Amino acid sequence: MKLPIQPEFFTLHGVRLAIYEQAGADPPILFVHATGFHARCWNQIIARVPGRRSIAVDMRGHGLSDKPDPPYTWSPFGKDVAALVQAMGLRGATGVGHSMGGHSMVLAASIVPDAFKELILLDPVIMPRERYRGQRTEPHFARKRRNEWASPDEMFERFSGRPPFVNWDTEVLRDYCNHGLLRAPIGYTLACPPEVEASIYEASGLDDANLYGKLENVGAAVTVVRSARVMGEGGPAADMGASPTAPDLAERFQRGEDVPTHYSHFIPMEAPEYVADLINESPNRAL
Repeated sequence: MKLPIQPEFFTLHGVRLAIYEQAGADPPILFVHATGFHARCWNQIIARVPGRRSIAVDMRGHGLSDKPDPPYTWSPFGKDVAALVQAMGLRGATGVGHSMGGHSMVLAASIVPDAFKELILLDPVIMPRERYRGQRTEPHFARKRRNEWASPDEMFERFSGRPPFVNWDTEVLRDYCNHGLLRAPIGYTLACPPEVEASIYEASGLDDANLYGKLENVGAAVTVVRSARVMGEGGPAADMGASPTAPDLAERFQRGEDVPTHYSHFIPMEAPEYVADLINESPNRAL
């Protein structure tokens, strides 16, 4: 089973968000992607979770959703997820979030406690407390990301042999390229503009992104899956594959479990079957 080709749209906080829903049995699964990605990056995982109602969202600034002008801060993403689960009437759901998507899922779960019975957080950007030092002073390298492409095939061929993409599942990379570009007057441009992506990264250390006052309010069972590659002081600019997640994050939740893994930060891209197994085999499944 796969997500539909065309999304539905929900307007939340004045921003139109694209939502892809696969019909199936409740409890639902809500998937939230990382900075710079899109809902269709979950295709290969959703295909491995048969029979379950699955929902994936293009976050603001990404995919087919509206793209407000920068600057971007982090809390609106979590507030969008909270508003979405309320608009869709989700209860007892499984929330699966990668990187910024994991951060957003936690904020949403603290706002709408009944929406989630469990959260599976894949290397969420909830950093050690001391990293919340304010706005970055130097521009993020994503501002220099190539924005214009002749086709999704060109993008795929360009990325397939270079890190970090060389370690990705081939079909996930195909989905990323096929749905990560928008038609332009000539060729294609990135569905998440470089200035939007960079603005999100540059705001990651603001107090607005600091969730430490909210973690203990999350009553759902939380599985924190994190790469064993620890991010150094250079941050993601030094190693995009390293984990930004606080090593002690799981113990800060009421019911948290820490699951280190040998994969890089790009866990759902490298190992869709592993992530699907986490969902299918979870003892916290809301039955």
